[in-house]
Amino acid sequence: MPRYKDEPPAIRVYTVCDESRYLIVRNVPALGCGDDLCNLFASYGDVEDFKPMDAEDCDQFTDVYWIKFRLVSNARFAKRKLDEFVFLGNRLQVSYAPHFESPSDTKDKLEGRRKEVLARLNPGRSGPRVHNAGSSSEASSVAATSQTNYISQHTNSDQFW
Repeated sequence: MPRYKDEPPAIRVYTVCDESRYLIVRNVPALGCGDDLCNLFASYGDVEDFKPMDAEDCDQFTDVYWIKFRLVSNARFAKRKLDEFVFLGNRLQVSYAPHFESPSDTKDKLEGRRKEVLARLNPGRSGPRVHNAGSSSEASSVAATSQTNYISQHTNSDQFW
């Protein structure tokens, strides 16, 4: 969707279920430049698989590609950097493709996200403590521990599967 120079870009929020290590890249010039596109995306992380999608609807002079990254974080970084990127004169349209995930991929992704959230709630495990002005570090530690215990008790990975 074209936008005016003065308009800020639209912002979309993605949940953990929307994000995926699978990406679909649209509006790629049909010039036989698949290897160049693969190298561009590989600069953002390990690409496990890369294929043209012949069954997808696209314009006469453009192609659609399917990319599978090894890690979700690499796909997230590549999407953030390369969506709306001008590649050989065309503006790429990069989107997540979570419908290609297997149930085990989804389970691993959700478990990884749960670990990330728990690490953020318990700063004593993951890195240096942050001391808030006006509050003691002991009170912060007790609050973080109680939040972590609450989440651990109320989130069991088996309940989703």
